[in-house]
Amino acid sequence: MLARFMLMLTLVCAGEVVFLLPFHTTRFFRPTMLEAFGLTNTQLGDFFAAYGVIAMIAYFPGGALADRFSARSLLTASLVATSAGGLYMATYPGSLGLALLFAYWGATTILLFWAAMIRATREWGRPDEQGRAFGLLEGGRGLVAALLASSGVVLLAMFMPDNLDQLNNEERRAAFRSVIFFYTFVTLAAAAMTWIVIPPVKHIGDSTRALFHNSVAVLGRPLVWAQAGVIICAYCGYKGFDNYSLYAVQVLGMNEVDAAKITAYATYVRPVAAIAAGFVADRWAAGKTVGICFGLLAISYGVLATTAPTGPGLTIIYGNLLVSVFAVFMLRGVYFALLEENQVPPYLTGAVAGTVSFIGYTPEIFFGPITGRILDASPGPVGHQNYFLFLTVVATIGIAVVVCLLWLQRNQSASHWPGVAAEMGEKSPAHD
Repeated sequence: MLARFMLMLTLVCAGEVVFLLPFHTTRFFRPTMLEAFGLTNTQLGDFFAAYGVIAMIAYFPGGALADRFSARSLLTASLVATSAGGLYMATYPGSLGLALLFAYWGATTILLFWAAMIRATREWGRPDEQGRAFGLLEGGRGLVAALLASSGVVLLAMFMPDNLDQLNNEERRAAFRSVIFFYTFVTLAAAAMTWIVIPPVKHIGDSTRALFHNSVAVLGRPLVWAQAGVIICAYCGYKGFDNYSLYAVQVLGMNEVDAAKITAYATYVRPVAAIAAGFVADRWAAGKTVGICFGLLAISYGVLATTAPTGPGLTIIYGNLLVSVFAVFMLRGVYFALLEENQVPPYLTGAVAGTVSFIGYTPEIFFGPITGRILDASPGPVGHQNYFLFLTVVATIGIAVVVCLLWLQRNQSASHWPGVAAEMGEKSPAHD
């Protein structure tokens, strides 16, 4: 029992920490980062496109590696390589250096990490506990994110001058560098924890050639495309959260530290929302839970796109920001529970996880460039209203995708899954 708890705890910590440097620095401290590096929203969006292109390429081979090698080795190597990028980031490279850094992180955080974590989580939970397993993973990651974001905000505030109105860029850079170093150290610590706690097992008897063939073969399964469509729309909502701190500064009139604080506080919703979604999915259905979440998002984004931050409108805005955050984190807690609901055979877990991620996380490529240009085209409240209108459209598409997914679940049987590896059976794990 203790070993099972420690395994999930390690997956939770590693699963969030690996994304601290590429994502937390831009999500919770976006106004500070833009000023410290002298960037526009468009430039930062293009850097995320570089990350997304490399990440998308990495999902396919990452799924094959997850079905073949030890999660211990894959996750540890990923964390160590990612932390090395933090040391470079702290030197404040120029635009080309940042583009290459984000592309590098696209490889280190996905190729060796993502599918291995998904497979390890699915194996941790029993067939009737998949919603719970992925809800605990996402909820735990959310708690880790909130705690580390709060710690980062404290560090930023400590190194900022008392009078923020007189803040110069050298002071801003020094304060932000302390956050970068902190996240780099935490990433290395998570690597050590992963190596110590996760058992050194791998899945033997599978040929690499067959595994890559499986990754291509599952593309012919409509349920894979439907699940990938769910992830595309859900991940756009999650990426939408990245601009909330900028919204707080440019529309709600907060300073950089207060904007970082409110975004960090919002992250505490994540563990509650994700774990609750997991239990609801196990008792009801993951697909239906996802559909309800998209409905909530479409409504809340629509309100944010049409409400001015004056008088009672300010209260409405805060309420709908909370609803949107809750719904986004519920989605992230259950969309991989669809693997069991879609009757994915265990031997195809890595292949399907890699494939739906390859398709589903394409917002890493297009979301940043599109939304960066939306915000820069109409600076201030109008740009943010257009931004939320875009998110409303995406959430509405998500509802349609869920309807398609539920229809496919009712009308297709598990026998349609490719049987390329079926004759191999699910081999017993062995030590490296």
